[in-house]
Amino acid sequence: MLTVVNPDDPTPATGSVPAGTGGSLIDEIVRDGARRMLAAALEAEVASYIAAHTGDVDDAGRRLVVRNGHAQPRKVLTAAGAVEVAAPRVNDKRVDDAGERQRYSSAILPAWCRKSPKITEVLPLLYLHGLSSQDFAPALENFLGTGSGLSAAVITRLTVKWQDEARQFADRDLSGVDYVYLWADGVHLNVRLDEEKLCLLVMIGVRVDGTKELIALAEGYRESSGSWADLLRDCKRRGMRAPVLAVGDGALGFWSALREVLPETREQRCWFHKIGNVLAALPKSAHPGAKKALAEVWNAEDRDHARRAVAAFKLAYGAKFAKAVAKVTDDLDELLAFYDYPAEHWVHLRTTNPIESTFATVRHRTKVTKGPGSKAAGLAMAFKLIEAAQARWRAVNAPHLVALVRAGARFERGHLVERTDQEPTTITAAA
Repeated sequence: MLTVVNPDDPTPATGSVPAGTGGSLIDEIVRDGARRMLAAALEAEVASYIAAHTGDVDDAGRRLVVRNGHAQPRKVLTAAGAVEVAAPRVNDKRVDDAGERQRYSSAILPAWCRKSPKITEVLPLLYLHGLSSQDFAPALENFLGTGSGLSAAVITRLTVKWQDEARQFADRDLSGVDYVYLWADGVHLNVRLDEEKLCLLVMIGVRVDGTKELIALAEGYRESSGSWADLLRDCKRRGMRAPVLAVGDGALGFWSALREVLPETREQRCWFHKIGNVLAALPKSAHPGAKKALAEVWNAEDRDHARRAVAAFKLAYGAKFAKAVAKVTDDLDELLAFYDYPAEHWVHLRTTNPIESTFATVRHRTKVTKGPGSKAAGLAMAFKLIEAAQARWRAVNAPHLVALVRAGARFERGHLVERTDQEPTTITAAA
């Protein structure tokens, strides 16, 4: 027999907690405490409901809302493990104006509830992050005290729900948000039951308050300009305003689509992709020196220093590797566009890292499962992963400057320029 002390009650309560059955002693104490707290909360909820309706009586003066024993015990999956509870019942004889019988429903433990909301959130995340549906029960049974609710069938139902959520997301109204910066990239995933890979078109934006947010996720055809144009037109139709700057890979069909649909948006090429393209045109022996030379460009203190670093790169490699140098010089204006914006934002605008880092998780998931079973399931899986990751995305540096960028403020060498009648005066971005 184990004595469990309620911290709110000086009188010890005794309850049978068999140690060594389904976990350590401390786990059993936690579960027993959770069971007692849940039971007490349900009793208090019912008592409050009945007290609120003490004045509701029939013609004979009998109360219309009274207790009615307890329901059959059931196990509820919680963060503390599987907790058995017998919920109190209420007999509510009240009738509304339409003649419908009133029914009591617990806000703490609805009749349909078998898992706490936190556990409901954990299940899809564990699946999405690489745990096979067949591994759920053995992997979590010791921790939760039960394997119920963790079957492959549950996961199958979840994927169907995720597909519905992804469709609703793709149809939402965009007129109430303003994306100042936009990252675009195409991500390719293997599909188990399809010979062709799934090509996902991804757009992530920075709102005017500096926070990052998924704008769109759609299936495309090999990142073609037609697919990107369809996606951009759809976003525009749903109210999306043209971003100030878009960041993406130079090989994307995205750029021709952007010029067609949102021509006022400026272009910034991703340095991460550009460096990969340059190195592919160089022998491996030249890679260390080329990486260092290119870092002098995108890490330069301003555009003038960056152009001088490009000239040095051309001088060092142009004679032998003209194609590699041309990959930089041909897109130089687009590669250096980020210098026209706040210095605090440069680190965010030079690459498509927000998409690359997020989809590292998606690629891990598809590697574990040999890819989703269908393209629809793959899109839904990616949507849920991004949705989960989005809660951890931090705002861009100096988020207050994003609104100034949208307002058309001018920045020189990364600092805000305030125009006067006499001459421009530079103000530090932190001012």
